[in-house]
Amino acid sequence: MEKLTITETFGGPKRKGERTRERIMEIASQSILEKGFGATSIEEIICEAGLTKSGFFYHFSDKNELARALLQRYIEQDDEILDQVFDRARELVDDPLHQLLAALKMLAEVLEDLPNGHPGCIVAVYCYQERLFDQEVRDLNRHAVLAWRIRFRAILDDIADQYQTTEPVDLEQVADMISTVLEGGIVMSKALNEPRKLAEQVMLLRSFIKLLFTRRPDAR
Repeated sequence: MEKLTITETFGGPKRKGERTRERIMEIASQSILEKGFGATSIEEIICEAGLTKSGFFYHFSDKNELARALLQRYIEQDDEILDQVFDRARELVDDPLHQLLAALKMLAEVLEDLPNGHPGCIVAVYCYQERLFDQEVRDLNRHAVLAWRIRFRAILDDIADQYQTTEPVDLEQVADMISTVLEGGIVMSKALNEPRKLAEQVMLLRSFIKLLFTRRPDAR
């Protein structure tokens, strides 16, 4: 199987104001992933970005607006990567189980290619510190997790049309488990400073999925 290269396709050349906004978000995202939202101050972001306070507040009215923008960007980027991986898997094979297995293998390869490992998950950070955010941010975070469940459940439902499970399981819980392995793999790889750990967990998940399903006798 050829190796998939993930490409970023988030629009064309940006104007100066858009570049400044992106610069603020990059600095804030790195700081939040390293030490949390509460420990990241507007003042340090301004200093790192080389802005005035008015320059920052031109783009974001407060930290919660910045938090919403960061979360929305993370969700869009995450969806973009998953779309590319699963679209490519569907191009390669027709069988829904083999599509998922191929997608997980390609995802593991993409994660393994990250030079310093996965930088972390904004969704997870926001869960740990949800009391710092307004209701809109908390609702958006919940929506992101539910969207992962819906995405993976739809894939599993397609598989269930042709395959049966070797053990009695709830497919919605299996869908949640896929997200759990991805999120838990990020935490473990960072805690152990072993960037390969996330890719290894994805491949172990792939093995579990492969063992979980067997073709239905009546399937075409």
